[in-house]
Amino acid sequence: MKNIKYLLIFLVLITSCAKEKKEISSIKETSQELEIATAYKEAYKSLNDGDPYFAAKKFLEAELLFPQSEWAPRSALMASYSYYLQNYYAEALLNLNRFLKTYPKDENLAYVHYLIAMCYYETIEDEKRDSAPLFKAKKKFSFIVENYPNTDFYIDAKFKIGLIDDISASKEMYLGRHYIKKEKWIAAINRFKFVVENYGQTIFIEEALHRLVEINFKLGLTKESQKYASLLGYNYLSGDWYKKSYKVFNQNYGSKKIDKEKKGVIQQFKKLFD
Repeated sequence: MKNIKYLLIFLVLITSCAKEKKEISSIKETSQELEIATAYKEAYKSLNDGDPYFAAKKFLEAELLFPQSEWAPRSALMASYSYYLQNYYAEALLNLNRFLKTYPKDENLAYVHYLIAMCYYETIEDEKRDSAPLFKAKKKFSFIVENYPNTDFYIDAKFKIGLIDDISASKEMYLGRHYIKKEKWIAAINRFKFVVENYGQTIFIEEALHRLVEINFKLGLTKESQKYASLLGYNYLSGDWYKKSYKVFNQNYGSKKIDKEKKGVIQQFKKLFD
């Protein structure tokens, strides 16, 4: 009987301790949730008040307070966004790449990739500067187009790719014109051909075709010149660059008086575009 009595007392004590530990754990968890929610709201308020750098620090603090909470990835993402708003692109990229490793299955991955692309996009400079951000931004926007076609970021990613192609083409055109000034004809031809072959949808395609007409004609490569002239005329008959290419073959184009011989030359040139 004594043994049974002691056993009952022991069981009561164990049950009481377990219950007490569960209550303490529950209280602790509730307290942590409240703490991280408070930190998140404080960070969000700082962001709305126009202090994104302080907000980023508070969001990161919120993430560290309870890393297993649903607030953690949200806080990490908002910290990156805050850095982005402050133009701290290096910090934003560092945090976003960490996010991909830490939360690889998060529901907001499309936005993470989009923000990475935007960080690269914002650092793109003119045609005389480094091209690395161009390639990185295009690669990431292309990733979004291929992997997240049903998101809000798809259309803007497609649009940004078009703008990036325009900038990339402008760099090639800048180098091509530079080689023309230096009379490095082969190097110039290669640049303009690259534009024709890779950036045919950009605003620089007409000029690139004209430059190929111009340089090949100058080098005595008449057939090659005619090939590009035909392409230019077929696609951009009413453009100003077409008129300039026309003048390459007919130096008197634009004269008020056109005799029969000149008309014959013009007709011959027009055949290039038929």
